[in-house]
Amino acid sequence: MKLPRIFLYALIIIFPLVLIIFYHNFSCISADAFDLNKYIHPAKYWKKFDNNEVQCLLCPFKCILNEGQRGHCRVRVNIGGKLYSLVYGRVCSKNTDPIEKKPVFHMLPGTTAYSIATPGCNLRCKFCQNWQISQSSPEEVSAEYLSPEDVVQNAIKLNCKSIAYTYSEPVVFYEYVLDTAKLAKKNGLRNILVTAGFINPDPLKELLQYFDVIKVDLKGFNEKFYEEVVDGDLQVVLNTLLTIKKNSNIIIEIVNLVVPGLNDSFDDVKKMCKWIKENLGSDTPLFFSRFYPNYKLRNLPETPVLTLEKCRDIALKEGLNYVYIGNVFGHPAESTYCPNCKKVLVQRLGYSILSNNIVKGKCKFCGKEIPGIWE
Repeated sequence: MKLPRIFLYALIIIFPLVLIIFYHNFSCISADAFDLNKYIHPAKYWKKFDNNEVQCLLCPFKCILNEGQRGHCRVRVNIGGKLYSLVYGRVCSKNTDPIEKKPVFHMLPGTTAYSIATPGCNLRCKFCQNWQISQSSPEEVSAEYLSPEDVVQNAIKLNCKSIAYTYSEPVVFYEYVLDTAKLAKKNGLRNILVTAGFINPDPLKELLQYFDVIKVDLKGFNEKFYEEVVDGDLQVVLNTLLTIKKNSNIIIEIVNLVVPGLNDSFDDVKKMCKWIKENLGSDTPLFFSRFYPNYKLRNLPETPVLTLEKCRDIALKEGLNYVYIGNVFGHPAESTYCPNCKKVLVQRLGYSILSNNIVKGKCKFCGKEIPGIWE
């Protein structure tokens, strides 16, 4: 029996569409993505209980895991009464980025950072811009294996001056970060950690000796916001900042993504700026970045530029010297200004450097020393 012509037309149209959808959904996942064994690596910072239970001690969640169970981060697992990472070398994103994209403004402006990430995160930010990798299990994301040696050699070949551990949350690929950072340092490369700061003190202290800049996302200054929107704890992040400050000379740069109606209280902004000045110092770079609708907060509007400018004014009045506005292309507050003579030190346009007036670590106009790594 012949099919009616309309059904034949429908098959001709629909079948290719089905193939396209199938290809799109599955071709983006490499064969390696399903090979978990390839990326298994012994984890650091855990303890064992009876009955093969283990407790991860890397971050404040301190997950207690039965055999075969994964942690809150999705990437640490109990296998045979031992804790393992599932993402050692499991690189799901690699790029040669302008260092300004991190953003890092007080180290080697105009250079590039070889930037890597593996899947997973120990937080659940509803506004995450990289949720496709941070909020996924390892086997759900396309990946390739890169050893620490591969990463360092790639960075050198591409003439990058630094390696950035970024995009998702480097805390959850801790062992890989640690080994790569050690090797990078031996080879004369700088290391940048881009993190939300949700980590316990002991593993953090072990990392510090290998890093030059730690860029911390201080997502707000309100415990309710952290609990409801981030699934985290503000005090933990503040303790992380204090630990870095107390135990190292690492450059700390802080980013605050200003989300309309959720963390844009000017009272909270003032409290945050006061805390930064009192605990980290007035020379701590601070970015107020513009929110764009993403992930679970697509219903919210973009942050008004006027709100960002008001936040910056508050920070300057509280005594912070280096306050930036991020995610607003061409805004004057992308640039670095001398806190003494007020002249432009590093003029930026997006990720481009138009001029650099820092000479031997000092303002070339008035001679004031500018904190950072400039050469």
